[in-house]
Order: sequence, then C-alpha cells, then structure tokens
Amino acid sequence: MSHPLIAKLERHGPLSEDEKQVLRQITLRTSVYQAREDIVPEGSCPSHSSLILSGFATRQKHAVDGQRQITAFHVPGDFADLHSFLLKKIDDGVAALTTCTVSHVAHSDLKEITKHYPHLTRVLWLTTLVDGAVHRAWMTSLGRMDARERLAHFLCELRDRLEPVQMTKDNSYELPITQEELGDAFGITTVHVNRVLQGLRSDGLITSRGKILIIDDWERLKEVGQYDPDYLHIDQEVERD
Repeated sequence: MSHPLIAKLERHGPLSEDEKQVLRQITLRTSVYQAREDIVPEGSCPSHSSLILSGFATRQKHAVDGQRQITAFHVPGDFADLHSFLLKKIDDGVAALTTCTVSHVAHSDLKEITKHYPHLTRVLWLTTLVDGAVHRAWMTSLGRMDARERLAHFLCELRDRLEPVQMTKDNSYELPITQEELGDAFGITTVHVNRVLQGLRSDGLITSRGKILIIDDWERLKEVGQYDPDYLHIDQEVERD
C-alpha cells in the first residue's frame, strides 16, 4: 500500500516528486499506541501534529462529570490534529481506538512546508476544511436525524473515507468500533445502538462477519441515512499556480 497521506492527498490532484518526498521525510518518526491510550492529551500544547498511519483513532472531549463525547473518528491518512499547528493549545484530545501507528510531524516542518511548498500547503489546508465539513454533517445528524438515520449516514461516510486509502473491498470494510463508542459519538445508549444495527441487518442493508461490515444494499443505506457525499470533497482538485 502507498503512503496513506499521499494516497489521500493525491485524490485532489497529483503531487510532484518533491512534494511526495518531503511528506515521506517529515512522517518518518513514528510511535505505536495501544487502544484507549492517549495520542494527544486533551488540553495539551503539542509541538507536532499527529498523522494516523494505521489503525483507528478518535477525537474526543470530556464533560465536567467525566462523560466522553467522541467528535470524530480518524482513519489512516488523517491528520488528527493538524489544527494544533496554529492553535497551539488544543481544546480536545486524540486517543487510539485500536492499535495505531502514528507519525508525529513537527510543527517546525509544517512551517517549512508553508514557506516552500504553496501547493502542498493548500492541499493540507483543504483537509482541515473537510474536517470542518464532517463536523457540520455530524451536527446536522445529531440535531435532525433519528438514531437509525445517524448510524446509516456514518456507515456510508466511513466507506467513502476508507476507499481512497484502499481499505474497502466490494462495499465492505473493517469496523473496529464498539457499540459503546458509536453511542459516545452519536448520543445514544449502547442498547439503542445494538437495536439499530440489528434493524439494519434485518432489513437487508448490512451484514457483519467479525469486525468486517458488509454493505449489502448501498443505495438503500444511503437513502436511509440521507447521505450525500459532496461534503467530503473527495475528488475536488486543488489547482496549481
């Protein structure tokens, strides 16, 4: 498999060999995190941004009483906190959902990219804008959709986010997210998550084989989730000067 970040970014147009080489160089330093281990502690001031190379991670915030709200799921090729490059102190945190290999990209390296690689800077900027679009889609689903619609929408979204990094096959993909974690993301109880997933299975929309989720009826699942992938901007080209 190609470098997941390069694979993701090249959906927005080809990168030059120099651009690809600088991305390989700045992502060489890696660490492995186990499930539930903090990658970036909530409220910290990191000197680097964390790129997920393998595994799944979450962005999350905790309420005063300790309850967790998952605000994003991150997959290989995602910068989980590229925004920390400018914000410095972050108001949320990043944690491993599964065993994760993470590249720590120094903010000093990102600063050099902004100086010397304007096209690459714009493509990376686009990824942060897409993160914002995903947040808006999630806010809409939390405010205006029922639990069945929310989960159907997310299952469609995840399929489209995994496809650019070659992690789908025939409308199936690994879903290593527990029902508890889905509940923490979409504001419903674990029991309700289980009930909704069982309903989607009973209706012939999905099946599961271990941690592999199979979408049996893509068009109907999109209809249930009111899913329109335009907000992901997956193939939007970023023009060069």
